[in-house]
Amino acid sequence: MLKVYNTLTRRKEDFHPSHGNRVSMFVCGPTVYDLSHIGHARTYIAYDIIARYLRFKGYSLFYLMNITDVDDKIIKRAKEENRKPMELAKEFTEKFYEDMNLLGINTINLFAKASEYIPEIISQIEGLVQKKYAYIVNGDVYYDISKFKDYGKLSHRSIDEIHKHRIEPDPKKKNHSDFSLWKSRKKDELAWDSPWSKGRPGWHIEDTAITITYFGPTYDIHGGALELIFPHHEAEIAQAEAYTGKKPLVKYWIHTGILNVRGRKMSKSLGNFITMKDILIKYRPEVLRFFFAQSHYRSNVDFKDENLLKAKEALESLYSIYKKIKKYHSLAPEDSGPKDKDIPKKIEEYEKKFYSAMDNDFNTPIAISHLISFGKFIDKQITNNTGRKTLESALNTIVRTGDILGLFQGFKQEKYRIEKLDDLIQIIIELREHFRKTKDWKMSDEIRDRLQKLGIVVEDTSEKPEWKFE
Repeated sequence: MLKVYNTLTRRKEDFHPSHGNRVSMFVCGPTVYDLSHIGHARTYIAYDIIARYLRFKGYSLFYLMNITDVDDKIIKRAKEENRKPMELAKEFTEKFYEDMNLLGINTINLFAKASEYIPEIISQIEGLVQKKYAYIVNGDVYYDISKFKDYGKLSHRSIDEIHKHRIEPDPKKKNHSDFSLWKSRKKDELAWDSPWSKGRPGWHIEDTAITITYFGPTYDIHGGALELIFPHHEAEIAQAEAYTGKKPLVKYWIHTGILNVRGRKMSKSLGNFITMKDILIKYRPEVLRFFFAQSHYRSNVDFKDENLLKAKEALESLYSIYKKIKKYHSLAPEDSGPKDKDIPKKIEEYEKKFYSAMDNDFNTPIAISHLISFGKFIDKQITNNTGRKTLESALNTIVRTGDILGLFQGFKQEKYRIEKLDDLIQIIIELREHFRKTKDWKMSDEIRDRLQKLGIVVEDTSEKPEWKFE
């Protein structure tokens, strides 16, 4: 029986979807105003593994993720770059999709962009105003948290604790912690027509509009990072349960732990902000997946190179065993060898332990420890006399359990690394061309000679320099 830790109840619960075998899962996606970072990688790899395991167990999973492409951060960044907000959001949305593909995150059924659900958002706000859970002030619409008696039940905060937090400071609000449903805007800013003003939705209502549209008033799993519990997820509950009159909005709330970089919160101001693009130049996606899976999804993770290198070494050992089995399989006799009888029993024991760990709130670190132990056993057991069927069984077991973790997908990264190497060489060639144009022949020749030592030949043609590997 699969057990899942529920943030709402603060305990592990038996997993029983609301509609038999069907599972509906929503995970908060990115706000697309910048490149995706390793915090996104940690969160979305965790839910990708959860999705893979649910499907492996035979559940019919619909995995929905929103894309926040309407937000103050997007508008601010667009102004700084003198661009249209939706154009900027579209660019970073596409880059996010690229990163998801590189990380092997392919379990999401639908990405839902907030900008495509404005009618649903307006309709829900109208419903909340009619039911007196929301009020209008000069074209802005706020949610009145005093009207929703369960506000704070997810974050386990009292109303006094909640009122200490000044959310969206505005003297027009009834309570400090009331939050925006609709924000009026000036004519020159991104805006849509509404019954209250020309403006745009607040952050929290975007997700509620999307989930109610696809899942109705209640669904099974809501995921996201720990820091989203308050006020974001708390606000989602208040909006949805007040609007539909049904509870709970979500049966199981699942949250990933905090990611630090060398013991400190990741921040551009601290100089420890790492994008997915940056890290994927240094490490293959499997290394990232393996590194993050070595910690339980609810635990906090400290991101540093020495830990990644250890994960890389452990993963390479597994790859060596994987390749060794494939090599022996191609040469193996049909008949079983004398040690073959020990392997099927070990396979059965390993699978039982692996799935037992995953059934215990998706405990990937324990599952990985069993995978490593099984790999070491197989590495010692196989010989030239090991039978083909036995090797097939061991190989299929490693691949099947590895696939739940998203491993053995290295070919994607090799293509990415080659593309990035080409880009890097092109930048160096362009730099050399700059020195040639400024008649700095010494630097120009030095770059050419150093490239040649690396096996890269530069040929100066009448049109532009060309390069190739020797």
